[in-house]
Amino acid sequence: MPVRVLLLTFVGTLLCFSVILLFSILGTVITAALHGANPDMRVAYRHIALPLGFVAGGIILVISIAIEVRHYYQAKALHTIERMR
Repeated sequence: MPVRVLLLTFVGTLLCFSVILLFSILGTVITAALHGANPDMRVAYRHIALPLGFVAGGIILVISIAIEVRHYYQAKALHTIERMR
């Protein structure tokens, strides 16, 4: 159970980070083009994608733990019902 939770959290965090990074880079480039300046990609990494990636990772961790605990108790209840027959 802990391995599944950690693997799901790691993969989900990487996926969210990459999508957020893509959109933050696009937003940075569009904003810089509108202002006529050079885009500063450090903003996209440090101030947008990294903090939001950590937040998404925390949310994914909590949700995956809740799902695994629910699955564990459901399997335990089904096993108990099966033994009663």
